Amino acid sequence: MARRPAAPLGAIEVVVEGHDLPGRWCGPDLEGRGYDNIHVGLWKKGGAVGLVAGDAAIARWDFEVVVKEDEAGKLDFGGPFVDGSRDERHLGLVWQRQLEDGTWSIFRGTKFRLYEMEGSLFREALQPGRRLVGRLGLTDEQGFPRCATVRPPLIIWAVENAADSDR
Repeated sequence: MARRPAAPLGAIEVVVEGHDLPGRWCGPDLEGRGYDNIHVGLWKKGGAVGLVAGDAAIARWDFEVVVKEDEAGKLDFGGPFVDGSRDERHLGLVWQRQLEDGTWSIFRGTKFRLYEMEGSLFREALQPGRRLVGRLGLTDEQGFPRCATVRPPLIIWAVENAADSDR
């Protein structure tokens, strides 16, 4: 039997802040070439938005996520920045390089699994004047762009006053 759609509880403001970016070059790719002119962006259905150069001091993305709740009290998520099936909702960053013809090619991705996070974070972030903030280093232990699924302690999620996280 199919589950009924979850009822919206509201939208939360989400901020993802990245520091320690890896630079504009990393390598090598599968053919032994390095990736030049790399950038990181927030995944949005259809492609990346908010591209930030790999040598920037910080990267920051501000966006909304719709929080829903089903009849059993289980949270679900929606919006243009949420991807994955109902039981595997996640947010993501994508690493891209600009090709010689000016187009962009994705070569790595980072995933933040919403369904693994504490529901209390989302419920607290739904309160007026609050937002959910995730902070992480964007260079992995080998000096490459951080990729794959990222969980605490590599990303720290906290609910903050909206005015406090605009630093």
